[in-house]
Amino acid sequence: MHENFQYASPLADGAEAGVSRWGMRIASLHSYPVKGGRRLDHDEAGVEPHGLAGDRRWMIVDDRGVGITQREVPGLSRLQARPRPGGLDLAAPGMPPRRIAEPVDGPKEFARVFSGKPPVPVRLAADDGWLAGYLGVPARLTWQADPTGRPIERHARASDRVNMADAYPMLIVNTASLSALNDWLAEAGEDPVPITRFRPNLVVAGAPPWAEDEWLGRRLRVGAVTFRAAEACNRCVVTTVDQDTGERTGQPLKMLGQRRRFPDGLLFGTGLIPDVTPGSTGIIRVGDEVTLLS
Repeated sequence: MHENFQYASPLADGAEAGVSRWGMRIASLHSYPVKGGRRLDHDEAGVEPHGLAGDRRWMIVDDRGVGITQREVPGLSRLQARPRPGGLDLAAPGMPPRRIAEPVDGPKEFARVFSGKPPVPVRLAADDGWLAGYLGVPARLTWQADPTGRPIERHARASDRVNMADAYPMLIVNTASLSALNDWLAEAGEDPVPITRFRPNLVVAGAPPWAEDEWLGRRLRVGAVTFRAAEACNRCVVTTVDQDTGERTGQPLKMLGQRRRFPDGLLFGTGLIPDVTPGSTGIIRVGDEVTLLS
């Protein structure tokens, strides 16, 4: 629990572990087939040990083999990727659509999610310059053929794995926390921001603002799938990118710096690790109950 957290624990006042005290439910589900690209919205989604099925198995890298994100190229927010059997369909403003095959026999290389992260094995997709032409920088598309090859670095078991996400397989955010943040922005004469700025996988409704601060180190059950709440998410400049236009703004990062600054960063949202057996898939749906476990 963070030092300026002020409201009561979810298990206070006689509440029992395993009870969804506030009637928490999943309000929306999202995946990002290409890391940094536009989201897909889902009514239901499969959960695998390394994240949502099809989430961030593709990553665009520069000429050093380091992932390109909206930190460097905000226009990546307008890259639409739709998975299909055996591949991916890409679309972007001003570009002809492009169909990409999974490079199952493509060149083997190593890529880094960030320059300071360990390399992970990937395969290179066929390249005709389409991505570089859209993004305006040297760019190649890679595919994580084996999603079991990248260990989670912190607050995890030795067997836990992650897709091409920054740190954890999934991210959950709280609609009430967004409302509180937008109230602060309104008080400062700033425009509100949508939940899409935070690029979540799961959006939960029915909890008080900042309830997620109490989830760390505990488990959540969503429908029939259990997750471990591993770490609060330290937000970066990507939150200032309008996900529809690709334009940068100063908010909400400035406000998070004023109101949600902790020793471990500017916090909004929580990284999750699925408790799903390797080789199996759980299913979660919009409307599923979210229960805080012990």
